[in-house]
Parts: sequence; C-alpha cells; structure tokens
Amino acid sequence: MENRGEYPEIITISTKEIGSEPVAHWRVVKPVIKYEACIKCWVCVQYCPEGVIKESEEGPVIDYKFCKGCAICANECPVNAIEMVREV
Repeated sequence: MENRGEYPEIITISTKEIGSEPVAHWRVVKPVIKYEACIKCWVCVQYCPEGVIKESEEGPVIDYKFCKGCAICANECPVNAIEMVREV
C-alpha cells in the first residue's frame, strides 16, 4: 500500500496485493457442503463474490484460506446443500 502525496488520507492498493493474503483468521462462520444433497448446479460457484468455490467431480470445493464466510453461496443454493457453520 502506498499513500498519495497530495491526498495522504487516500490509500491505494496495488493489484498484486489484492487476494494474496489469507482471510480465514477473521471469518466467523464457514460454508460446509452437504454433498449428499448437492445437485451440482454450480449456482454457488457463480455467486461467490471471491471466486473461491470451484467445480469438481464430487461437487463444489471451497478454498477456506480465502473464503470470507459471507454466506452468499448458502443463501443462493436452491437445495440448501450449503450450511453455514460457526468457526471454533
């Protein structure tokens, strides 16, 4: 991050820094996939704002290192195959 000289209160972030730091340490809840209920419609993949859900043969796979726990995937799942579980 760097400060601009003329407007020191505005901080710019270079694009190489975005998405490079894990966020799991501040997540409160995490999505857990119930594979027996999943119909592999991939709605969760399409709606994930961070792009951390990927398609696999078994079903969606979540990269928990970068998942922020926003619950959008769980809210959009048409068969409720994603449960938000509180982090310990």
